[in-house]
Amino acid sequence: MIAFKKWTGFAKLLNSASGESIDSETRWLTLAQQGDRAAFQRLLELHYDMIYQVAYRFTGHSEDAEDITQDVCVGLANKIHAYRGEAKFKTWLYTIIVNACLDGHRQRDRQHAQLADYLEYAAHVDAVNQDNAQQVAWLYRELARLKEPYKETAFLVLAEDLSHAEVGKILGCAEATISWRMHEIRHQLKAQMESDHEG
Repeated sequence: MIAFKKWTGFAKLLNSASGESIDSETRWLTLAQQGDRAAFQRLLELHYDMIYQVAYRFTGHSEDAEDITQDVCVGLANKIHAYRGEAKFKTWLYTIIVNACLDGHRQRDRQHAQLADYLEYAAHVDAVNQDNAQQVAWLYRELARLKEPYKETAFLVLAEDLSHAEVGKILGCAEATISWRMHEIRHQLKAQMESDHEG
């Protein structure tokens, strides 16, 4: 475990210092699927930060995020051959990360509280950057109150800035379903805003 953490720390350093192109990633991916261990390690280096960041946003705890990141990296060795190029590799990888996060949430029973914490944190950051603290805080407060599957849909679309098609692939449903959920979310937010103004 300690050795793996040291290696991943070095991988993060390499990742932050490199500027790999999409063509380079495709080359590493192809070689990794052919059993090239060096190429597989390079692929992990390219995506380690993203894996950790998504895990941290879902869990809200660095230790949980590290555990999930290591689980994803280790498990990817057995799953890499399942990638068929039907979606972008990053989208496919998101699916694996999100599933790992949801499994962890089920085990710890902290999913709703952790996601709410992240949304509140994101609201704070956006408020500072956009100078509309009250509006942003209200928005994220209301999003945190959403029930599943609306909450995780809103998280991926709004916080991760993924397309409806990408979110559909990650959550295992049609793009139209994601679009419908986002329509319902907007409808709920509009109704709540009108109710708040009347109150």
